[in-house]
Amino acid sequence: MSSILDQDQTPITSTTQLAEHLAEGCKPTSKWRIGTEHEKFGFILNQENERYLLPPAYEPNGINAILTSMQRRNSEWKGIYDQGNLIGFDTDRGAISLEPAGQFELSGAPVNDIHAAKQEIELHFQDVHQAADPLNIGFAPIGFHPFATRAQMPWMPKERYKIMKAYMPKVGTLGLDMMTRTCTVQVNLDFSSEEDMARKMRVSLALQPLATALFANSPFYEGKPSGYQSTRAHIWTDTDNNRSGMPPAFFEEGFGFEQYVEWLIDVPMYFVIRDGKMIDVAGESFRNWLNGKAPNGFENQPVTMGDFKNHITTAFPDVRLKQYIEMRGADAGSQEMMLAMSAFWTGLLYDSATLIAAEKLVKEYSWQEYIELRPQVIKSGLSVLLGKENLRHFGKRILALAMDGLKARHLQNLQGQDERIFLAPLEEIVHGGPCQAEYWLQRYATVWQGNVKHILDEAKI
Repeated sequence: MSSILDQDQTPITSTTQLAEHLAEGCKPTSKWRIGTEHEKFGFILNQENERYLLPPAYEPNGINAILTSMQRRNSEWKGIYDQGNLIGFDTDRGAISLEPAGQFELSGAPVNDIHAAKQEIELHFQDVHQAADPLNIGFAPIGFHPFATRAQMPWMPKERYKIMKAYMPKVGTLGLDMMTRTCTVQVNLDFSSEEDMARKMRVSLALQPLATALFANSPFYEGKPSGYQSTRAHIWTDTDNNRSGMPPAFFEEGFGFEQYVEWLIDVPMYFVIRDGKMIDVAGESFRNWLNGKAPNGFENQPVTMGDFKNHITTAFPDVRLKQYIEMRGADAGSQEMMLAMSAFWTGLLYDSATLIAAEKLVKEYSWQEYIELRPQVIKSGLSVLLGKENLRHFGKRILALAMDGLKARHLQNLQGQDERIFLAPLEEIVHGGPCQAEYWLQRYATVWQGNVKHILDEAKI
């Protein structure tokens, strides 16, 4: 979730203006970049009280102390504050921000290739260790917290999250769990035109259930197997369905910037920024405001481009359009899986011939079949059927295309290896190996002897 809020006061005069804002993201292929974002849970080490291994609070000696230590070591980083509280940084390597329960997020700077993304992640982990190790705080990227209850999760001092915390229970039963007990990894990719954007959106949204199965890494709930390979993805099924999931409108013929805007302005609002302050308007209609019916207290104020840019960040479909495209359907996982996520989508979407081949393969099944696939993979992963085809076999075919796309890019590291090396974990999975969730369940039943807390020792960065 974005920590940076926009205060552009340009009045909105039409939905075309909003579509044009999204269209400004179009870039020639020479300027396409890759942005990897990933989240991880903090946990307290070496404590002999009831908080042993639970997430650290903002303070004392918690998340704020980590951020303050980072600030001392990196004086050139620009601090991000909310009501005077340090909540992140803008850096030359991207932005560091906090999710509601202190999940630490790196929104990586756009880079040319997955090799550079690997270096970026490794440098970030070094920064985290330098600041967190002296405080006896560790971090582990897992899709859903494996044992903490909702009540045991702390809350970060961010105004946005106060508004969401009050609103979420009105629109779903699991929104507070989404906020506090989930972590994800995503990749942000560019497009060259409206046609290119629409093709990438349709292909990637159809394939999100496959990605959810491949990257499933959250099989536990409050210390026991949850019955889901991705508990994180299950949480999203009853968080706020007006702003999440796989909207059918994205699959419709003629989908483009205008159609995305039409869907987006029907997503209920959370907040408005005025004079640097965040004002709660949760549940109000953006469309109504555009049509002259302003939220209470804003009757004489025009809706602005800043309002729209902030509103974009409050929609959570499995694939989200900004001035780039965000892939959002995967659990947080190991560094190898973080990089595999970026490599998977880059391979499929950044080579034109591969993208056309992927679209052709995707069209073997109906959009409705992909939508129906989503709840099945949440529970059973790659063992389900897509039509009459085993999803693991379908995954092999898709992964082969991703391999082709990365080969065509021919971007090598110093050892002469191209980006295909980052797909190795997925190759193992589609050829019968366990996904992360299946691996952890096996450990739980054998080596851990039913004590799920061992996952933090084995999953920590």
